[in-house]
Amino acid sequence: MVQDSIRILQAQGYKVTKPRRQVLEILEEAQESLAPYDIQRLLRRQGKHLNHVTIYRILELFCRLNLAHRVLSSGGFVRCSLGKREGCHRFVVCRQCGAIQEFADKGLCQEEDRFAESRGFHTESHLSESSGLCSDCYRKQVKQNFIG
Repeated sequence: MVQDSIRILQAQGYKVTKPRRQVLEILEEAQESLAPYDIQRLLRRQGKHLNHVTIYRILELFCRLNLAHRVLSSGGFVRCSLGKREGCHRFVVCRQCGAIQEFADKGLCQEEDRFAESRGFHTESHLSESSGLCSDCYRKQVKQNFIG
């Protein structure tokens, strides 16, 4: 995936700098959303040092290029797992374990655009995520409620 992101950066005319590569690698390995300070801490553990302002700027670029997304509920960032799949990229987030699943639905985006237009609003982007329980946490909760 890092190589795919590097190709996208280059195709858009951006240099693949050492800091950009380092942030890409951290996002690739992450199992959860990461705030810029989390990324900075993980890089320090590897003996690498990046200013948090630099990390913010890199993440902003990655979001513009759809290489990463901000997770609204945590304020952190995750790498984009869908590439150029049509539709706005959205998340379902488990409130128990923090698991995040990304999905895209072109029809949902079109419906939201129609809804906004019917109110005289021109949509430029969509931000949305759903919170609840993943299947594992839901199963554990049901089992616990049944036993308890």
